[in-house]
Amino acid sequence: MRSCGAAYLLVSRPGFWRSSIFFSLNNALQITDLKTSETWSGDELQAEAFRRGRFLAGLGIGVGDRVVIRHGGSLSFFADLFAAWQAGACAVCLNAGSTNSEVENIIAFTDAKLVLISPEMSDNVGLSAPVACAETYDGSGAEPSGADLDCDALMLFTSGTTGTPKGVLHTFRSLLSRLSLNRAFIGDDLLENTLCMLPTHFGHGLIGNCLTPIMAGTHLFLGPTTSVQTAARLGNLIDDNAITFMSSVPSFWKLVLKVAKAPTKTSLRRVQVGSAPLSADLWHQIMDWAGTDDVVNMYGITETANWLGGASAADGGPGDGRIGHMWGGSAAVLQEDGSIVPFGAGEILVQSPSLMKEYFKRPDLTEPVLRKGWFHTGDIGRIEQGGEMWLTGRAKYEINRGGMKVHPEDIDILLEGHNDVQEACAFAIPDAASGEIVGVAVCLVDDAKAKITDLKAWCRERLVKEKNPDRWYLVDEIPKTDRGKINRDTVAGVCLQLKARV
Repeated sequence: MRSCGAAYLLVSRPGFWRSSIFFSLNNALQITDLKTSETWSGDELQAEAFRRGRFLAGLGIGVGDRVVIRHGGSLSFFADLFAAWQAGACAVCLNAGSTNSEVENIIAFTDAKLVLISPEMSDNVGLSAPVACAETYDGSGAEPSGADLDCDALMLFTSGTTGTPKGVLHTFRSLLSRLSLNRAFIGDDLLENTLCMLPTHFGHGLIGNCLTPIMAGTHLFLGPTTSVQTAARLGNLIDDNAITFMSSVPSFWKLVLKVAKAPTKTSLRRVQVGSAPLSADLWHQIMDWAGTDDVVNMYGITETANWLGGASAADGGPGDGRIGHMWGGSAAVLQEDGSIVPFGAGEILVQSPSLMKEYFKRPDLTEPVLRKGWFHTGDIGRIEQGGEMWLTGRAKYEINRGGMKVHPEDIDILLEGHNDVQEACAFAIPDAASGEIVGVAVCLVDDAKAKITDLKAWCRERLVKEKNPDRWYLVDEIPKTDRGKINRDTVAGVCLQLKARV
């Protein structure tokens, strides 16, 4: 196993920071962009980041400034990211497909001093902040100033690019803590050849899938963006590049299982699945396709710099809602009477060295969730005596049906266990008599024979009366965010425009 290198030194020797890039990148590191077949070593990435860091410093970018990076998933993205950190700035990572009005909204909210783009992008004329392409910089500039461990390092958005933003702000310390813990709980040997098929503007893709192997000095492969065509090639991508580790989201695996042949070789040793609930049925299917029992249901949120814990099928088997033990830090349960207990059922609370600093400029959102040293996740579940955690659902999506609390995730998982159901998403519908009733969107597999009446009868045999959906909506697909996650509010908005099957 490789040593942890400079990253651990930065935690124990803060004075080292001033003369160093975010990490002193290991030359054993390789990053390959499968879209272009170009590969950089750790030395090449560090040299390019330092070159671009001088460019940023020459533009006056320094400690405390915020720099928007409006591209991702490429070697150039990581050079820009490390350049911003070399200059001591906070990187604000956005979806490359963001519209100018969305970017302008983020610029205004963050007071960004610069927007970095790739050579392929337009000049972004009309934005209120200067726009530059660091890749084409000619080499002049100034010496970057560097930053301290507790300076702002990264801002990721969980919502609000078109409205009031919700920016999760991390320091260098919280990022380094999470990356060090990821390596400790995964092991550098498993990260040997890591494949990232996720966007780099959110935590799962950036922190979990990319920065973790970069810190470990292993080989990171940047795959093409998710589509039916790229999902169909996954088995070949794994075999051709001897992939040992990858992590993605349940919706990606539903697509893969539908269109892709399994790898024929045995390089793949660990698969992690996160960012959305994973049913035991889908968990088993991924194990069969990947050819390994080390398929891990991950629990992680942007506010804790991605992964917080995980449960491997190799240790206990799949189970609906099973998310295993904490990867560093502590977990507790907030009960209905307001007491905080180490075991039991209720809202999951966590303490972690990788916890965010705040929701940027949003004390109205920060104060309710950061209380007395605990982060209130909003996730409902239980913690067993041995410390293993299980999730039931999200508090904000609970359906209050005449006082009966219904977790929509229970309905999703049940329906997706039906052979004719590709995906399902339950949600609340306002109701004058009951307060709320249950609606559900259902996407059937291509050759489905079941009808809505059959699914209703199937649910009645397996669910208590109060949990059975009242309104059924047959859809061609379940809408998802650019992170591959389901937003129940969006699904509800789409479905309520359609005619329901009562």
